[in-house]
Amino acid sequence: MTKRFVIAIILLMLIGGGLVGFNMFRDQMIEQFLADRPVAALPVETVVAEEVTWQPSLSAIGTVNAAQGVELTVEAAGIVREIAFAANADVEAGQTLLQLDDEVQQADLTAARSQLNLERATLAREQELQSRGVASEARLDQTRAAFDAATAQVARGEAVIAQRRLIAPFNGTIGLPRVDQGAYVSPGTTVATLQDLDTMRVDFNLPEQALPSLFIGQRLHVRIDGDTREFEGEITGVDPRVDPGSRMVAVRGSVDNPDRALTPGQFARLRVDLPEEDGVITLPQTAITISLYGDFVYAVRAREDDPDTLEARQVFVSLGRRDNGRIEVVEGLEAGERVVSSGQNRLSNRAPVTLSDTQAPGATR
Repeated sequence: MTKRFVIAIILLMLIGGGLVGFNMFRDQMIEQFLADRPVAALPVETVVAEEVTWQPSLSAIGTVNAAQGVELTVEAAGIVREIAFAANADVEAGQTLLQLDDEVQQADLTAARSQLNLERATLAREQELQSRGVASEARLDQTRAAFDAATAQVARGEAVIAQRRLIAPFNGTIGLPRVDQGAYVSPGTTVATLQDLDTMRVDFNLPEQALPSLFIGQRLHVRIDGDTREFEGEITGVDPRVDPGSRMVAVRGSVDNPDRALTPGQFARLRVDLPEEDGVITLPQTAITISLYGDFVYAVRAREDDPDTLEARQVFVSLGRRDNGRIEVVEGLEAGERVVSSGQNRLSNRAPVTLSDTQAPGATR
């Protein structure tokens, strides 16, 4: 029994050793086959790192507002007799927009004017009598004072009637009426909004570090959601005070709105132009590979032992500012070097490559 058990163990050991030896032999042969097989060169698209004139900028988000915009309210209480505007209509400065009932005030004004006419006639008679020496100087002074008081009453009556009309303070576009004809309104009741939409302003904030770079008249570019256009404008004001809570500075810009595509209250993305810089090396952001060990690019260079063969060299770089899909290369790359712009995930350091047929050899972008 023991002899059979020993023989079984020996057989199992021989079989196991054979399997292990066969696997080692197979792996060795596969490794040798792959080592002798040439590595296929991968086609890549490239760009040339060039020294360009860099237009640095500051990015921000802000809010679009009308250059002039108010909520129109009435100054007196009363019944709305007439609404003289339609929603979204263009109105002119001085145009009557709403009329309150003014029958009582008109009657008071008529009485005041009658009294003024009477006082004017009395003053004329007193002046004539005084010139003849019949009337005293004191009586003439009393008559003149009564005439002045009557004149003031007429002016007061006209002002009270004017308060019962809502007048457009400037040219603009009026919004929806918020009161109805026949409604009773009190002072401060909002009737509608009036916005000057020909010129808009944008309010936004920038970090305090940007304050030395800002100045009045500086160019800015505005984009809004749902519109591919870029609206041009300029900075019209910079708050001299930095918010101690957010460490941001408030900035205001002016933007033309000829076709009224901009609407007050819209969300806006802004870009403020800074002075141009020459000799800056830039690359598309797609050419940069981000890793835990640092940012790098694959530079396409000739092999040292075979100048006719191109290979991808991993080059670590120091990056700077980003703008409009491009990024500044501060260190690690020389101007004129060709860099892989896409498909870096297929590459490794010193992997053989060929330039893609879809790209001209002299293409830079």
